[in-house]
This record gives sequence, structure tokens and C-alpha cells, in this order.
Amino acid sequence: MWQNIIISAKTSIAKTIEIIDQAGLQIALVVNEYGQLQGTVTDGDIRRAILSHLSLDEAVTKAMNPAPSYIYLGQSREAAIQLMRSRKIHQIPILDSEGHVVGMETAEELVTAPLRENLVILMAGGLGQRLQPLTKNCPKPLLKIGNKPILETILESFIEQGFRHFYIAVNYKAEMIIKHFGDGERWGVEIKYLRENKPLGTAGALGLLPAKPTLPILVMNGDILTRVDFGKLLNFHNKNQTEATICIKENSIQIPYGVVTTRKNRLCKIEEKPEQRFFINGGLYVFKPEVLDYLTVGSHLDIPDFLQTLLKKGNHIAVFPIWEYWMDIGRFEDYERAGNDFTKVFK
Repeated sequence: MWQNIIISAKTSIAKTIEIIDQAGLQIALVVNEYGQLQGTVTDGDIRRAILSHLSLDEAVTKAMNPAPSYIYLGQSREAAIQLMRSRKIHQIPILDSEGHVVGMETAEELVTAPLRENLVILMAGGLGQRLQPLTKNCPKPLLKIGNKPILETILESFIEQGFRHFYIAVNYKAEMIIKHFGDGERWGVEIKYLRENKPLGTAGALGLLPAKPTLPILVMNGDILTRVDFGKLLNFHNKNQTEATICIKENSIQIPYGVVTTRKNRLCKIEEKPEQRFFINGGLYVFKPEVLDYLTVGSHLDIPDFLQTLLKKGNHIAVFPIWEYWMDIGRFEDYERAGNDFTKVFK
């Protein structure tokens, strides 16, 4: 219901993210005390705020669009859909003559995920050493979180958003993964495999593709659970026309000491237990097919090193900030936390 996405100007960005996620309408409407529209907050607004290192405790007015599109009560649905198409938006608020929000028009046919021909490569060849002994007899991508293996949840998330052509890179206990997923018929998609005779790393495995794709490819580590909109990620990559796009996630660490700033032998500032905020690699990428030419077939290479190579050669790499749920299943505490989160996040 559209009433669930009405928020005040005092609402924090963090709370707004929660409201957008729970409502499933991909938008929140900021109103004043009289119920008049002040602005809107969408997925893109949130990502721009994160890139600007805005604190999620800040008021949502710091992130909102103060001049959003809207229609007036009484305008036809056809007119609303035409406006949404022209503005490339999927929802639009309805206002009365005094600017009060009285409804929301949604173009369901515009929201439906289109079928996408892009290849998705899922990296599932790692040893999962940090999760021993769980991975002694089972590859990490097949460890269950909730009621299904990690990699199955990843696969179904891509399918939900219109992707249907997959390669899974396998090495450690490869036959177990191949037996579970087969050719993808169970999900109505196509699954093929990149078999590593030796560990090739997350980028080296891309050199095993039998032919260069014609469309950008999505690459994701097979031990990550996320609710990122992969379609929006691909659209972002295409719009920016860069050679690669890397997903990033904001993280923070609190220093447990007083941090001192000095100039020569003078104290300039002392800050007690400051919090440092930075972006980490989200393990999800989009690449133009042309960058595969930089790979040496059969050589070990991880994607961070591959990205450094691309930068040194003058290629442009875009960053796509993640605000949605994201968890790297690397340690026991991550595995346990993801298990607790699963039923709430992957409904």
C-alpha cells in the first residue's frame, strides 16, 4: 500500500532504506506535516548518498529528490504511464490540487523483469578453508543457508530478474556442484561449466569461456548472499559505458583508542574512538567482453589484480554502491548470521 511509503523529512536515511525494502515499491515519499509532497527517494538516490559518504543517520532530505515527477488526481492512467515511460520511472505519486499525496500509480508492465541474454558467471571453485570442517566434504557454495545451498539462492535471484544463461566455474569437489545443478533444466535456464584443472582465481576462470560473449557479462562470487537488483546494476553499467563496473559496500570500523593528529612536535587534535568509514569490494562485477582479451588462458589471476591491470592500461571502471542486504559467507560468524537473516531477507 502506498501509505506505507509515506515518511517525514526527519526520517533517517537508514530508516528510509528499511521502509523502501519492506514496502517493495522501490520508492519513498517525503511529505510535510500537512501531507504535501516534498520529495521522493529512490534506489538511485540512496546509492548517490552512499557514494557521497553521507551518514545513514542523516535526515532523508539530504538524499531525496526535491523536484520529483507527479500527476494530479483525475489524470488518466494512460497519461501516467506515458509520463513514467518518458521519465524512465516505474512509480509516480498522485497529488490533489493542493499538493497532498492521495495515491500512487505504478506501471506493473514496466516493472516486470525483461529476459536478459547476458552471461552470468558464478565463481564456485574455492576451497572454503576458513569454514573447515564444514567444507571438508562439501564445497562452500553447496552449504545450506535456510533450506537451500548458497549457490542455489544466488542462481534463483538472477533468474528472478530475467537472467537465463549461466556458467559456473568449478574446481574443488566440482562433481558435487555439477550433479546438483545439472544443465539448469530444473529452473528453466541454461547452465554450463568452466572446469578448472587447477585453481585459476576469480578472473583466471574467465579465460575458460569457449567464446567471447557479445554482451557485457556479470561475474559473482559463489559465496555471497545479496538482494542487489542485478538488472539495475547492468543498466547502470550500460549507461556509464565503462569497461568494468565493481559493486562496493560501505563498511566502518571503530578505532578502540584515542587517535592523535600531530604537526612536528605539537598536538593538533585528539579524537576519542573515531569511526572510520570506507568501501569494500562486494564480489560482484560487470565486464565488457573486450576486457577478456587481457587474460592469459590457463594463468591464475584474481579479479582485484585484473581490475588493477585494467586501470593501468587506462580503462575506466565504474563503482555501484550496494545498499541492499549483502553478506560474504567467509567466516563461521558470517555463516551463522546469514542463517538467522535468511527467512527475513529471502522470503
